Amino acid sequence: MDVLTRPAEEFGNDETLEHLWAAKAMEHSDIYFNVLCSVDTRLLRLTPHDDLIYTHFRQDFPDLNVAYIKENEIKNNHNKAKWRAYCEKFKNIIEDYSFGTLMRADTKGDYSEQNTILVPRVQFYAIEIARNREGLNNDVKKRFKCQSKANLEAQEHKTAVAV
Repeated sequence: MDVLTRPAEEFGNDETLEHLWAAKAMEHSDIYFNVLCSVDTRLLRLTPHDDLIYTHFRQDFPDLNVAYIKENEIKNNHNKAKWRAYCEKFKNIIEDYSFGTLMRADTKGDYSEQNTILVPRVQFYAIEIARNREGLNNDVKKRFKCQSKANLEAQEHKTAVAV
């Protein structure tokens, strides 16, 4: 029997799994932010299904301002139900469609504790595809000198050793 098909209640909170998920989510956000720094985001494709994701997103959420996402607006009871219905459309299309993914609330900021929201993967795709197509992510490379956290830590270490 496949262990992943067993009821979640049997497992409790496994701290190791939580750390692994957090590490994977952080790695994804680091990679994505570096991609934003290196390309014209209006041409960036996140999935083979970007057109479908974007079309359904703007049909279901035509007035959502994606430049700045207020967590309480997308997670209130009314919008949570709308987002759940939206996400379910992609259940059999997007791999790991409901996997928790880190998203920047404000396109003018980077990934920081104050500017990061946890959302399902397809919600991340919908908002980020809209941001890219609508030109809202193109200023990232102008505002930030992007590089991986590992490189930043290595540079900080060299600076600390030199001092």
